[in-house]
Amino acid sequence: MLRKTYDWTISLAQSRHAYWALFVVAFIESSIFPIPPDVLIIPMVIARPRHAWRVASVALVGSVLGGIAGYGIGAVLFQQIGEPILQFYGKMSAAQEFAHRFNDYGAWAVLIAGVTPFPYKVITIVSGWTHLNFWVFMIASVVARGLRFYIIAGLLRVFGEPVRDFIERRLGLVFTLAILLLIGGFAAVRYL
Repeated sequence: MLRKTYDWTISLAQSRHAYWALFVVAFIESSIFPIPPDVLIIPMVIARPRHAWRVASVALVGSVLGGIAGYGIGAVLFQQIGEPILQFYGKMSAAQEFAHRFNDYGAWAVLIAGVTPFPYKVITIVSGWTHLNFWVFMIASVVARGLRFYIIAGLLRVFGEPVRDFIERRLGLVFTLAILLLIGGFAAVRYL
């Protein structure tokens, strides 16, 4: 099923409705969809490198608005919609475990999930569920998703097709390591 969804998403990147498709995929990926917008961003930027920033901007706007929808699911419809989504992704017990302390580190959670391969939709729903300050959520979402999409678009614009394999296979790991180093740096400064 995931392979068919992936192939369908790739075919959207080549259609004349690619920007709308990217917006929709980015929107629903932030709240329920399992395929990240990167699968549209990559072929769109490779096909038209001069439009890299437009592609990243469409993905950013769609993703942040989708994140607001995920936040709304968590805040208003958690039992009816949010809980089944978290159970589908196997994250319900983890969500309950850290919900008590989530707001202390919520901005970091949103930032990390927005940049790394961790399912961003889980954090958007949990942010609403735990009632993380909405503006903290929004700022962290814009920063995280902006970093992710603009870095991918920029790398593709500069290096083109050769960087595609790196992005598809290893960029998530690089983002994860960068976030861990950033958190480690803040922790070291705090304890010095």
